[in-house]
Amino acid sequence: MAFPQTAPCVNINDDVVQVVSIKVRPGDFVKAGDLVGEVETDKSLVDVVSEQEGFVLKVLCKPQQKVRVGSVMFWLGATIDEPAPEDAASAPVAATAAGKPTAKARAMLKELGLDASGIPSSGERLTVADIEAWLEASGSGHRPRAASPGSPTREPPLPDVPGTLEELSVEAAGMLHTVEWHRDHAASAYLELEYDPKPWEAYAKRHADQHKLMLSPLLPLMAWRLVQLGREKPTINATVHEGRRYAYQSVNLGFTVQVGQTLYLTVVREAQNMDAPRFIDALGEVQRHAMAHKLRPEESTGATLSFSSMSRWNVSRHIPILPPHSSLIVAHVTPKHSGHAVLGATYDHRLLSGFDVAQVLQALSKPLP
Repeated sequence: MAFPQTAPCVNINDDVVQVVSIKVRPGDFVKAGDLVGEVETDKSLVDVVSEQEGFVLKVLCKPQQKVRVGSVMFWLGATIDEPAPEDAASAPVAATAAGKPTAKARAMLKELGLDASGIPSSGERLTVADIEAWLEASGSGHRPRAASPGSPTREPPLPDVPGTLEELSVEAAGMLHTVEWHRDHAASAYLELEYDPKPWEAYAKRHADQHKLMLSPLLPLMAWRLVQLGREKPTINATVHEGRRYAYQSVNLGFTVQVGQTLYLTVVREAQNMDAPRFIDALGEVQRHAMAHKLRPEESTGATLSFSSMSRWNVSRHIPILPPHSSLIVAHVTPKHSGHAVLGATYDHRLLSGFDVAQVLQALSKPLP
């Protein structure tokens, strides 16, 4: 009996995901856990793994199509000649007549000199993603940096130095998505302050001695303090959606982990419900998964507030990229032989002022009594 491989739920706020790639073809045999495709939302790019083993009978979607969460991406069977269901609904989201454009879509339409009435929307509102999909389908290429009204769009020219085009890795594509969101959406700003690290070091040592920890819990404890501040100051645990503040109900703490040449933003979900020992254990678990390159989707998506440190590299300043759909990421460095440490923050100035962020950094620079 044929069984479906469905589009995964990447984020509880997303009903639709976009197919980035399909790694299998009809007739292929896959095992449970094999990589079979990739999907993305506005927040993240994640792998799709086979839910069980079998032969690929029929593929119902293709790259660049939007599919509804839970819809069938392709059918698997116990034998290669097993018939796939014929009456199954197609996975791609059907386009509807043009909906009312969002604010960003209106700006893009004006920039490109396009008429919204001729562009189908995948939902009630016409979005930037709908316009980009229409441009791609019509052969107009990707969105240009600048265009005068009525001018044709086209692919940017290749560099004039000989080379080859190569597909980005999943991690690199995720970083590209983050950088583009930071560039195109957030009104990013940066602020930093110096502080005396000795009280924090003493606090971390007392905690390690009390709980018999082999490694210093300094950075996890600072990240946990940031979680508490996110609970106390809801304005920093939010994002902007369609011109309004979107306040998150949970604090999902993002924490950067460098593994070889790969940078991960690991995520501890529902961190506001944890005490310090439980948070340190949870963070340690996702860090171990990152070291093994075996992060689960929920451990690498949905960060609402983030912490990053480059102290191990002895840098003097660290200005991180703001993760998508968040308003604050804290940067931490402790240059050797300087006698001081630095806390910085990249933040979304649409939501937070320098005063707001300065208060957070001042509070974070001192451990709780």
